[in-house]
Amino acid sequence: MRIIVHGGAGSTPDEPEPRQAVLDDAAQAGVAESDPVDAVEAAVNVLEASDRFNAGYGGAVQSDGRVRTDAGLMTSDRETGAVASMDAVQEAISAARVVMEETPHIFVSGEHAVDLAAEFGIETDVDLLTPEKREEYEEENPPTEGPKAHLEWLEERFGGHDTVGAVAFEDGEFAAATSTGGRSWALAGRVGDVPQVGSGFYCTPAGGASATGAGEDIAKVTLSQRAVDKLEHGTDAQTAAADAIAEFDEITGSSAGVIVCGEEGTGAAFNSEGMQTSTATR
Repeated sequence: MRIIVHGGAGSTPDEPEPRQAVLDDAAQAGVAESDPVDAVEAAVNVLEASDRFNAGYGGAVQSDGRVRTDAGLMTSDRETGAVASMDAVQEAISAARVVMEETPHIFVSGEHAVDLAAEFGIETDVDLLTPEKREEYEEENPPTEGPKAHLEWLEERFGGHDTVGAVAFEDGEFAAATSTGGRSWALAGRVGDVPQVGSGFYCTPAGGASATGAGEDIAKVTLSQRAVDKLEHGTDAQTAAADAIAEFDEITGSSAGVIVCGEEGTGAAFNSEGMQTSTATR
């Protein structure tokens, strides 16, 4: 078993050491599993439970004061599941797995995704707002009118980006997973790259990738698929990650990061201030 995890591409964190410790715990939780899907789910669940990352508990707050989670999961045989805009669901990656394994669909969103998660034993109605995020939102004094007023309010506030993800390999099989709380102060219901196949996550028999960063721009260039395409053309994982980010930077001028796992190893690249990762093998 081999796994690589990331905690999001963005600014340099104020306390990198505690974040790195959680990432290392996530990698160890994943590598202890015997199946790549179990591995990425276990790893991402650890990160979703930590308020040090923008996923699950402590995720970004949308314009109406709610934290909504998105996630996507894909295997090397192209089985896929994704969820988006789930209010009060911490373990979004587990909900994405339900879509992949229990439904004929690849994407379920909103309250229907929440209902589906609940049917399969995933905890819903979780308060994802940390005390700090709640206080910050109240201090921002958002408007009470409709979307147009919110758009004007968030014009100077929308931003911030990071997310969590994992890619694992075992016995010729890969799985890639990404989970997020979105971007700060986004319009309620906004969905970025994370649950979009090929953008936030992608996987084929050649390997898998998980992306993080400015979601709108990642989606425009399908960053994860771009990285995996390079694996399919024989590029090693580190070069695939670096080349994909270089192309992303040239096309968009924005910031992102990507982790990649191929048969021979793992790779990671970013053009933001920082992106913490952790790897483990067994």
